[in-house]
Amino acid sequence: MISIADNVKNVSQRIQKATKLASRDENSVQLLAVTKTRSPDELKTAIQSGLTQFGENYLQEALIKIDALQHYPLVWHFIGPIQSNKTRAIAEKFDWVHSVDRLKVAQRLSAQRPDNLKPLNICIQVNINDEHSKSGIPLADLNELAESIAALPNLTLKGLMTIPAASQSEDDLRNSFKEMHRAFESLKQKHGSVDTLSMGMSGDIEIAIAEGSTMVRVGTALFGKRPVPTN
Repeated sequence: MISIADNVKNVSQRIQKATKLASRDENSVQLLAVTKTRSPDELKTAIQSGLTQFGENYLQEALIKIDALQHYPLVWHFIGPIQSNKTRAIAEKFDWVHSVDRLKVAQRLSAQRPDNLKPLNICIQVNINDEHSKSGIPLADLNELAESIAALPNLTLKGLMTIPAASQSEDDLRNSFKEMHRAFESLKQKHGSVDTLSMGMSGDIEIAIAEGSTMVRVGTALFGKRPVPTN
């Protein structure tokens, strides 16, 4: 049976190979472990394998893990949809938020960020394929939202995140990533704090890196398929 440690090694090798093929520095892409439904013990194994960056989709589940693992020097990323009534806990407990797509949410995160913590790192979620079922803003609205977020006192605008349509062909997926990278490069020219393009998951790491991703969000390739909930 392949262990989490083996999977971490395999994914790291995939990232290294992809960056080399893209003629990029091998340290130019960060691995964000997506840990929804995973236990604190599974995360400890990942930590022992060298991972320090963890992404969570569900707030209540995440808070349990953050508390259980508080003695480890970890960086916590919130990557799921954000409900307005959950912003205080996100502002207090996380280092990054990848899924901001409304100014109201950004304003609440800024107002609720404790003064003793560094500014909260923010990625704007872009709905690159304009899917009705998916969160994120259209590219046409990006600059206006970015300007507003950059002006908020307790946030640092770091970049963009996207989840492309799963049904695309490889060529269409590549084009979606290319479009995101163009938007990212444009945003970098306007905001000096921007350095993160969060795109690519277990099945498309290589394509995302080839098209400019700086952070891949990987769950299944690290931990295996998520367990099926039991009633």
